[in-house]
Amino acid sequence: MFGAFRPTSSVNSGLLWKVPWKMSRTRKANHRARLKAVDAVIDAVRESGMECKALDKALALPKEHEMHPRDKYTIFHRHSPGYRKGFHKVPKFTRITHRVNPLGF
Repeated sequence: MFGAFRPTSSVNSGLLWKVPWKMSRTRKANHRARLKAVDAVIDAVRESGMECKALDKALALPKEHEMHPRDKYTIFHRHSPGYRKGFHKVPKFTRITHRVNPLGF
């Protein structure tokens, strides 16, 4: 018990960095700010007069103020009990857009 293999705090209590079950106010505010920043970039590219397929796809997405809060902070997940999973539990959720739901949901 007091040797080289004594239990550490992470062994006793599980993971040291735990993911909270819901997003905090500041995390939600930061997420909204990121969505607004993406919207601003899309508008700036549109106003520049550039045309491409990626811009057409980006313009088809809803803007931050048009999204329902449920769609802003959760994502469709078919293995979750309510088919929803917190956005902060998705790896790399800041790099991938999840603004639209699957068809029929």
